[in-house]
Amino acid sequence: MKFYRAEYIWIDGGKPTAKLRSKTKVVPVGEELPIWGFDGSSTNQAPGFNSDCVLRPVYSVPDPVRKGPNDVLVLAEVLNTDMTPHETNTRAACVETAKRFEDQEAIFGIEQEYTFFRGTRPLGFPNGGFPAPQGGYYCGVGSDEVFGRDVVEKHLDACLRAGLLISGINAEVMPGQWEFSGWSP
Repeated sequence: MKFYRAEYIWIDGGKPTAKLRSKTKVVPVGEELPIWGFDGSSTNQAPGFNSDCVLRPVYSVPDPVRKGPNDVLVLAEVLNTDMTPHETNTRAACVETAKRFEDQEAIFGIEQEYTFFRGTRPLGFPNGGFPAPQGGYYCGVGSDEVFGRDVVEKHLDACLRAGLLISGINAEVMPGQWEFSGWSP
């Protein structure tokens, strides 16, 4: 029997900022992605005495890192054990809104900014000091203006291999800060 790896990814209950979580399920080739569970007490989504939470697959793309012929990344939503949306499941409200306005065309874009660090300092910050003022970093080029481009390019390649709707990348306003953009078709 042949198998593939399915990397389930979900949003936890961390506050003030939620984190991504993931775990890998080995699935027989030809079988659909199953509903799966996890310990919500370790993700701020359940108390220790009643910690079961449910992961329901909602979208999958080819895994651009593992690159196995059937390996996938699985975006999953969190449910309670009675299969109702968990309180941290913001996707459920979005689905309701989408249904309410399904006769209209939704057009949206998203930008995600992030900063690379080396140790406790943003990548590109000099040791014991601060960089030059903002100005040359935004959409900059050159090793004295942008830092981390090699990782950003690999990230973009991986997103494109996975079939994600990435519309672009750019350096942002401080050393080590980047952005990727996406859109709805």
